[in-house]
Amino acid sequence: MEITHRFIETNGIRMHIAEAGKGPLVVLCHGFPETSHSFRHQLRALSQAGFHAVAPDQRGYGRTDQPDAVDRYTLLHMVGDLVGLVDALSERTALLVGHDWGAPVVWQAAQMRPDRFPAVAGLSVPFLPRPSQAPTTLLPRTEDAVYYQLYFQEPGVAEAELERDTLATLRRLFFGASGDAPIPGALTADLEPGMVPRGGDFIRLIADPEVLPAWLTRADIDHAGREFAHSGFRGALNWYRNMDRNWELLAPWADAKLTVPALYMVGDRDLVLRNPLLASLVENLHHVLPTLRQKIVLPGCGHWTQQERPEEVSTALIRFFQEAK
Repeated sequence: MEITHRFIETNGIRMHIAEAGKGPLVVLCHGFPETSHSFRHQLRALSQAGFHAVAPDQRGYGRTDQPDAVDRYTLLHMVGDLVGLVDALSERTALLVGHDWGAPVVWQAAQMRPDRFPAVAGLSVPFLPRPSQAPTTLLPRTEDAVYYQLYFQEPGVAEAELERDTLATLRRLFFGASGDAPIPGALTADLEPGMVPRGGDFIRLIADPEVLPAWLTRADIDHAGREFAHSGFRGALNWYRNMDRNWELLAPWADAKLTVPALYMVGDRDLVLRNPLLASLVENLHHVLPTLRQKIVLPGCGHWTQQERPEEVSTALIRFFQEAK
């Protein structure tokens, strides 16, 4: 099934989408540092199963517009982008899939607009109840290191490092957070997974694989390299710079229930499960997500769920959406 590309207008931005097939609409939202290409396998599988599968380059990524202001990258903007995307495709509803940062987007969209998004699947990042205080105050830090999401907060700092050698950055990040890495998410044996030295320069601490994992080809890396050479990393990093702003803006939905059918998938070697609080949340996810139909843990899989285990992810999504549509 051929994947085609075009641009649509949504929520004040021009968005690039990849799509395939005809039928009920499924929108697949990528995370960091990816683009619509990360759902290439699911676009084909879903289209062959009778769905219209659409994967956008999200706001700030790839060929989609990158607003200049940091505060235009909130979850409210992202949910608005999805509503506008569905409207631009002349549909009333869409089934949602999100990975990494795309997962909070689709969880939030389904919570806010169940009338538009009647079923949702999250990969890697679970549905997170709103915390009691701003997220950045809860992230780990020591005298020598900070959690990577804190390192990303200062505009210009992480961009300079990530853009120094884009291909090397992507190779190291994809390998380092994958199930193929010795300790997924760990930079060195002296640091806990996800922690970055306060002096920065963390990319060179992640192993640059001599041989790419079987799930990742040189063509895939080259494609990602071209996209980030075009866009840079500023727009993508601006998502992290709105974590506390999101917390403030989402106060009206504190304790609100997600009411639509839900699916959750995670690799057992994902960095998410190396965080004790998140691991506990995943273990007890049905308590905060009573509409959870199924929780799938993929053995040996790291963070890049839909790329590392394309057939298993596609099969689970198709089964879930066939039952939900």
